[in-house]
Amino acid sequence: MFQFRSSNSSASLRLPLFGGLSLLLVAATVFALSRGTIAIDWATLFVPGTEQAMQTTALLELRLPRVLLALLIGAVLAQAGAVTQALFRNPLAEPGLIGVSAGAALAAAIVFTRLDRLGDLAAWQGLLLPVAAFGGGLLAAVVVLRLSQRDGVTRMTTMLLAGTAINAFVAAIVGLLATSADDPGLRGFTLWMYGNLGRAGWGEIAIVGPVLLVLLLWLPREARALDALLLGDAEALHLGVPVERLKRRILIAVVLATAAAVSLAGIIGFVGLIVPHALRLIAGPGHRLLLPASALAGALLLVLADTAARTLATPAEWPVGALTSAIGAPFFLFLLLRLRDRAGLT
Repeated sequence: MFQFRSSNSSASLRLPLFGGLSLLLVAATVFALSRGTIAIDWATLFVPGTEQAMQTTALLELRLPRVLLALLIGAVLAQAGAVTQALFRNPLAEPGLIGVSAGAALAAAIVFTRLDRLGDLAAWQGLLLPVAAFGGGLLAAVVVLRLSQRDGVTRMTTMLLAGTAINAFVAAIVGLLATSADDPGLRGFTLWMYGNLGRAGWGEIAIVGPVLLVLLLWLPREARALDALLLGDAEALHLGVPVERLKRRILIAVVLATAAAVSLAGIIGFVGLIVPHALRLIAGPGHRLLLPASALAGALLLVLADTAARTLATPAEWPVGALTSAIGAPFFLFLLLRLRDRAGLT
């Protein structure tokens, strides 16, 4: 068996980091539930009347499932990003490298741009879209995983190259499909491509919520093995870690998490890249602290971004993925410049 001890600094950071993130997340959740076309007045919410009925409907049927889905998706994307960076031993890696988002985008493009030609099936778009996106994401990931394996060994460099090739190939096909789409189909696909939580409902929560919760609770159990993997495959094997089985388990979890998130919310960029990277700079590389902290911070980021997306341009709605990218891209450049300066590069 292998065992890693947390450093004193990491142990001292645990309580303030978790406490601070938890308080911020609670405040952001209450704020998100309160804001919208129909503002929620908590003082009058339980006072009988027409206004109370409207507030209750808006809160329970529209706002609450959307906020819950944002919490789950933000948390799982950030955690998936953290374990992906551990697998590739690269702090700039993120789940989209495996091709899940690209495969989901291709399936969604087919639904948006070709479904009107299938007659009665167009009425089933609300169901077909998440199912097709989930299936497309899984299929693309399977192709990338198969290409990266040889003699029972998963080669992470090959996986990175295969994922890049699949992403480029799918982007070309999606572009061709988009040029032949009608205006409503193209608008719907564009909104989905840049992330949107407007499809959130209790039905989606019931189907996807348990899967995301299981992944969120299970991934931190692999923290010690992931710490060992950071030392290298040979060192991890010496410490008793079944490296190939670990890689397969983690990759399956990342694929399922990303496919489930993308199928309901579209492509939401940078959450899986920026959140674990930033927390690693604060709390260090230990996954016992990094994984749960990433879940809290990812949920916080996506709840705030989604609240901004649906309130800043009322009655219109901005794509939430565009906001996370607008926040993440400058921060990513800042991190790159900081790494360059630390390494003494020019």
